[in-house]
Amino acid sequence: MLASAALLVAVTTGLAMPVSTASTAAVPLDTAWLDRAWDFERPGESEARFRSELETVPLDSEARLELLTQVARAQGLQREFAAAHATLDDVEKALSGRAQRVAVRYLLERGRVFNSSREAERAVPLFKDALERARAAGEDFLAIDAAHMLGIAAPSEERLDWNLEAVAMTEKTGDPRAKRWLASLYNNIGWTYHERGDYAAALTYFEKALPASEARGDPRGVLVARWTIARAYRSLGRYDEALRIQRQLALEYAAVDAADGYVYEELGELLLAKGELALAQPNFARACELLARDAGMKANEPERLARLRRLGGVE
Repeated sequence: MLASAALLVAVTTGLAMPVSTASTAAVPLDTAWLDRAWDFERPGESEARFRSELETVPLDSEARLELLTQVARAQGLQREFAAAHATLDDVEKALSGRAQRVAVRYLLERGRVFNSSREAERAVPLFKDALERARAAGEDFLAIDAAHMLGIAAPSEERLDWNLEAVAMTEKTGDPRAKRWLASLYNNIGWTYHERGDYAAALTYFEKALPASEARGDPRGVLVARWTIARAYRSLGRYDEALRIQRQLALEYAAVDAADGYVYEELGELLLAKGELALAQPNFARACELLARDAGMKANEPERLARLRRLGGVE
């Protein structure tokens, strides 16, 4: 199946199967620097760092092409999809004769842009091709990334299998950086079970994601993991336990002069479920105020925002 997907992408995109070179231009992008440079909560700032770094790498280098794929990823996260595709078009033109790693990054980011712009059917064959190439090249981190994206973009009945395969790959790899995928994968599996209505299984995986996030030194991931545990508690009818977690999260955000719309949304939902509409309303209003700033939410979930406005009494 993966071989046919690879052939399809090669034919439809004109992407030649690259080979490694021994020149200085083949030096890869510094992944330690890349991990430090990325801030997925602030993709515009990340893009600026990538563009600044572009000025320091040789024009004909593979590191430059890899860096451009990350520029495209940052553009996609800002919903600048046309700009992201244009950036990737430039990468595609320079792929011939390059290492498999560069083609894998290109395929991953082209797929992510399609998936983010609600064209999952165009993204899936790209992720499958990326997975096959990354495995062949021994690029464990990128292979797990591709399987993880298939766990998001593939048809719903296939997602759990892809996520479980990614977990198996992560557990087997000897690459410490690749092992950091576990937290994200546990989170994805938890949501897959949650969408299926198996809330107990979802909670099991959300609870696994918490120590995995702690182990990778990811403070933001720890907050998300705690939020998802509370979300599963709500689905299981464990409202008081969920409220304790969400209220603590709200306090922790306030302590650093920050706020999270999803926390306030959950506070509203939990209070509403307990029949405390008067207490729920200001939380819905605050959630609406914060989440209305999210371009992705506005584009993809207008009904959700409309419900928050209604329950929050927002004009």
